[in-house]
Amino acid sequence: MDTSLSGQVAWVTGGGSGIGLAAALALARAGAHVAISGRNPATNASALAALQAVGSAEALLLDVADSAAVHRAAEQLLARHGRIDILVNSAGTNATQRNFDVLTTAAWDDVVAINLSGLFYCVHAVLPGMRQRGGGLIVNVSSWAGLYASKLTGPAYNATKRAVLALTESINMEEGVHGIRASSVLPGEVATPILDKRPVPPSADERARMVQAEDLGQAVLFLAQMPARTCINELVISPTHNRFYTGGLETPAPRPA
Repeated sequence: MDTSLSGQVAWVTGGGSGIGLAAALALARAGAHVAISGRNPATNASALAALQAVGSAEALLLDVADSAAVHRAAEQLLARHGRIDILVNSAGTNATQRNFDVLTTAAWDDVVAINLSGLFYCVHAVLPGMRQRGGGLIVNVSSWAGLYASKLTGPAYNATKRAVLALTESINMEEGVHGIRASSVLPGEVATPILDKRPVPPSADERARMVQAEDLGQAVLFLAQMPARTCINELVISPTHNRFYTGGLETPAPRPA
């Protein structure tokens, strides 16, 4: 297996921190030119400095919930580089007040706009170029909650992350004939900044036992380095000390048929 991604262009949404930044760093170290996008200029700038220390990179200020802006960003990348070989959809959010008794319709709309609609907009923007080139990889970051709905994560997050699985499967059903493959990555608890949005954020000791962002970066790199003939449809990753199993969190519900 060729481990070099030299000559490939990767676009990583939510690339300023957490899983997105870890994926961007892993791809850049492997030789890809990496474009990260995010809504926060300061976060983008610090992430870009880290990326340029290990490889070739650029940063775009982008809200993935803005469909027109997403398509402009894709057009800019294609104009500069002529290709987008890898799309990593890592932009995501959750409401702090997230359960039905406190969740507002505005908070629901925000989670859906970023976690689902924004992901779709990015996929929609890159597919024509991938079809034209006869291949490409799309990595959609879902969640353990995409398989096992939980009160901890709440209805908006549960619904959007489960929908990501269906969207990924639809890509593979329709676009595999064009050489395009899509993977859903489903992490359990990962020590990233989104944990600070929980009603009760985990302690430092709890976060130390979780999957770390760099572990997910290596997982994304694994997907990118698989032969183009091979698609990893779903990749589930959880902490060895899995609090859903040990009773530290809710017991997972059965996966739907």
